[in-house]
Amino acid sequence: MNFTEYSHYDGLGLAELVRHKEVSPRELVDSALDAVARLNPKINCVVQILREHALAEIKSGVPHGPFRGVPFLVKEFGMHFRGMISSHGSRLGAGIEYAHDTELMRRCRAAGLVTIGTTTTPELAFNANTEALIYGPTRNPWQLEYSVGGSSGGAGAAVGSGMVPMAHANDGGGSIRIPAACNGLVGMKPTRGRTPTGPDSGIFLWGLAIEFAATRSVRDSAALLDAVAGPDDGYFYTAPPPRRSFLAAAMTPPDKLRIGVVDRLPGGSAISREIKSRLLDTQKLLEDLGHVCTPVRFDYSAEMFNESTIRLWAVTLGYYMEHFAARTGRTIGPKTTEAVTLEVYRYGKSLKALQMEEAMGMQNVISRAVGAVMCDYDVLLSPVLCRDVAKLGELDQNAKDLDMLGWWNHIIQHYAVFTPLFNTTGQPAVALPLWQAKSGLPLSMQFVGRLGDEETLYSLAGQLEHALPWAGRRAPNFA
Repeated sequence: MNFTEYSHYDGLGLAELVRHKEVSPRELVDSALDAVARLNPKINCVVQILREHALAEIKSGVPHGPFRGVPFLVKEFGMHFRGMISSHGSRLGAGIEYAHDTELMRRCRAAGLVTIGTTTTPELAFNANTEALIYGPTRNPWQLEYSVGGSSGGAGAAVGSGMVPMAHANDGGGSIRIPAACNGLVGMKPTRGRTPTGPDSGIFLWGLAIEFAATRSVRDSAALLDAVAGPDDGYFYTAPPPRRSFLAAAMTPPDKLRIGVVDRLPGGSAISREIKSRLLDTQKLLEDLGHVCTPVRFDYSAEMFNESTIRLWAVTLGYYMEHFAARTGRTIGPKTTEAVTLEVYRYGKSLKALQMEEAMGMQNVISRAVGAVMCDYDVLLSPVLCRDVAKLGELDQNAKDLDMLGWWNHIIQHYAVFTPLFNTTGQPAVALPLWQAKSGLPLSMQFVGRLGDEETLYSLAGQLEHALPWAGRRAPNFA
């Protein structure tokens, strides 16, 4: 198979070729690795190239799942496989090797995906950009001087550049949706508990985080969630089972929906003029499709939301840092961690147990406030970002003058303000690349469903993909 053919198929399309014996899994791996070899020197999104690992998977027999033979990349934080070596975006954690597969990795392999490498992440996945000192900057395939988003920025850039049709990603504050928005992808954050966390985690980031993937097509996202969703042994919580397959939902237009339009959140920056214009364009498109759109305002304490979320992040990152230090024998300090990360660690160490219980109480208050409003709507619409995609260097995790709150405001309240609220509530939320900015970069919108209702989101996403196709858009740096 030649290179151009490979990059024009989504994952299900490639698997269909394998099923019909028009191409072999090894040929797909060769095409993907060819793309990595040509593009990665410019984009810098793939950390490790695992050709021998991929060939061993093929030799052992690729399962006959929906993505049989499709090349796949794993982010260097969260889900992992036996023998995987990771830095987690940090000098502190560099070289740690995993002795087993996570349950989600096992399910991805059972779906037929073939792992060809690992992708970059900011240090400990705590940035809306991917520029870790250990890797250097990951560059946007649309314009190389711009951010790819974070924390699943390497995954976003790899899929956005056509190296692979899908890649592992996770989301504790927008880390699937932000890279999807920056790279022109479909970025679904499933409902809390939809995908398995075991065996290493129970309540991932106090319930804020969930693992899944970034894709180029709606149907790939839906089919992959069908393949990997559901509880694992010993789970702490799980999402209610869907009424039908997510892929079936994606192929079926929705009935008339009540859609709430959100253009501002408490404490967050106002959206830019261009994003406001595209939000109105999206609303008009939805109304033309038969849906009813009305403006929505949320009323909750921004101070309470920020403080509680910051505490949860700080304690989790501090735990990981001490775990990594114990495994590597390195000392936590400015030689092993970036400046902001070190401030986060110090803040986390200062917190007491009762303050964490208080933080969860605050999270509950916020979630209940959103839930009360959500009773009147099937879906919420908002931008993903409140401004243009950041340039490299703007969201610098090694900045020397930012404390924990200052950093949170910098990357969230003044940039990705619309994403972390729905990590608190646990609702499914998807970023869709409906538009392009005047700069030529992608400009995405976020759609949020009721708790447990990815089906409606996939149905609406499929309808929008048909009404305003993005498959033909290609970044200048594309396979």
